Amino acid sequence: MNKYLDSSPLVAPISRRRFVTGAMSGLAGGAALAGLPASAETTQASNPLPSELRGNQFDLHVNYLPVNFTGRARTAVAVNGTVPAPVLRWKEGDTVTINVTNHLAHDTSIHWHGLILPSNMDGVPGLSFDGIRPGETFTYQFPLKQSGTYWYHSHSDFQEQRGHYGAIVIDPAEPDPVAYDRDYVVLLTDWSDQSPQDIYATLKKEGHYYNRRRRTVGDLWEEIRQKGVSQTWRDRKMWNEMRMSDRDIADVTGYTYTYLMNGQTPDANWTALFKRGEKIRLRFINGAAMSIFDIRIPGLKMTVVASDGQNIEPVTVDEFRIGVAETYDVIVEPENDTAYTLFAQTIDRSGYTRGTLTSDPRLQAKVPAMDYAPVLTHRDMGMDHSAHAMGDMPGMDHGMNHGMDHGGNHSGHSMDHGMDHSAHAMEGMDHSQHAGHQMHGAQAGNNISNNIGTTTGLGLAGYGSNAPVEHLPSEYGPGVDMRASMPANGLHDPGIGLRDHQQRYGRKVLTYGDIRNLTPTLDRRQPEREIQLHLTGNMERYMWSVNGIKFSDAEPLIFKYGERLRVTLVNDTMMTHPIHLHGMWSELETGDPEYIPRKHTVLVQPGSTISYLVTADAYGRWAYHCHLLYHMPGMFREVRVV
Repeated sequence: MNKYLDSSPLVAPISRRRFVTGAMSGLAGGAALAGLPASAETTQASNPLPSELRGNQFDLHVNYLPVNFTGRARTAVAVNGTVPAPVLRWKEGDTVTINVTNHLAHDTSIHWHGLILPSNMDGVPGLSFDGIRPGETFTYQFPLKQSGTYWYHSHSDFQEQRGHYGAIVIDPAEPDPVAYDRDYVVLLTDWSDQSPQDIYATLKKEGHYYNRRRRTVGDLWEEIRQKGVSQTWRDRKMWNEMRMSDRDIADVTGYTYTYLMNGQTPDANWTALFKRGEKIRLRFINGAAMSIFDIRIPGLKMTVVASDGQNIEPVTVDEFRIGVAETYDVIVEPENDTAYTLFAQTIDRSGYTRGTLTSDPRLQAKVPAMDYAPVLTHRDMGMDHSAHAMGDMPGMDHGMNHGMDHGGNHSGHSMDHGMDHSAHAMEGMDHSQHAGHQMHGAQAGNNISNNIGTTTGLGLAGYGSNAPVEHLPSEYGPGVDMRASMPANGLHDPGIGLRDHQQRYGRKVLTYGDIRNLTPTLDRRQPEREIQLHLTGNMERYMWSVNGIKFSDAEPLIFKYGERLRVTLVNDTMMTHPIHLHGMWSELETGDPEYIPRKHTVLVQPGSTISYLVTADAYGRWAYHCHLLYHMPGMFREVRVV
């Protein structure tokens, strides 16, 4: 049974909302300049900050909590009376016991995101256990086999959207290879005054409802000026026939969301202190329901030292993208007694959250303007014929207009400059209305198990798949509106809206290709088999699936205990999907088999492919899904390790 679809709203729907700074209101840059005193209003917390709990035995209480993030009183789902929930500080090697009592009117649960633990402790109703019923207490108990930055959240209904989430920090048993003087959790989330059930129902009726950056007459005239009438007509005809929008970057936007940092709005301005010359460790966690963030700290370089809780070789960057459910630890070294803005803008540039890192609580820094809003291109549809030549080049964004507003108040005016947009260019992408139900040989001679994946030829471990992209019969139907026939490799792609930041702003952006594990690869075996999975959907109908099959109709993926296998993900949609495998590491194939980084959540770029290795070393039933909350009911699989 899928536990996400309880239809009982926690709060009544609203007809409108009050925008706050950080929502889609164009108020970026409104804070005081660095070195000037902050007002009392911006330093006052809008809601209580979470506590930090240490030890190995805990009592957590899940209850309703009145909150006010936007000027309107609403009801959240809180743990021990705060949103976010308390920070749990543990020690590697300990065994922790957590008693969770449910004071809600509905079932609840806690999933320990990224932790390697027994399957019956994983906290997924319907797979791991039955859930925690109202008035009952469930005891989680498991050994801590790892260290690093992780988080926890409900896996019941849409409670995660209502505030049921918190951070986990596990201190290492051995001396930490990362040196630092201070340590802060930076938990990024999204809040809406609408109930999550209301948001989901709205998306099911109109998938583009929250997108307020659709094309205008002004955009049309700008395209005609740049490309001419004929080319503009062909482009518009193509998008209209596909019933897609090149401005559809995020399903839920700042139109309804207020973005939070450690539970504080941008106006409340979460603040962390430092002394000049100190090394500060910032543990970034994306605990949002639907929002992907791009992080930078103007005036400071960030040295990334951990990804998804695992130590990596330090990489110094100016900016990084953090997908929903990912974590990154960075070290910063402020050299001056001043203030810096921790700036997190959403992938679609409809909003931001921010905090302040300062040597003096009376000081705050200027809030930068948001960057330009990105526009989808042929590359993001998996039909860019030059993808094999240019798809892996960092700093390239083939769809950006260099004349657009950098402040993020406009959404751009052009598709790919210098790329053939004529009808014959569509041969690289297969759409249902044009494909004539051709199967591209997907069924010919392949070992297809339970119609859920394709076992294909193997490449060298650490260097990714060399198997062709093949589509199953299940991908042809009303639930799938596109299939990428020429997906680019997403390994070195900073992502839509970031590809030209090195060239344009001089900002180095982290890519997965930059990440190398700090210690050597543990399982050095070649993969025994490969499973190719397609992330599929229909945005118009708001239907999401894997290989064209929604979760309720899908057979489990079967992993044999002890086997080493490669999973290749092909994103047949124009959305960015964070894919999370429970219970086992996803070992990202970055090209260096000696130091393969281990992740629990992998961000898959639109119209692209990426692969990772899995050692099936955990018996049981495990969830495997997109971590965008409103994609999860369909884009979900059960993995059984037998």
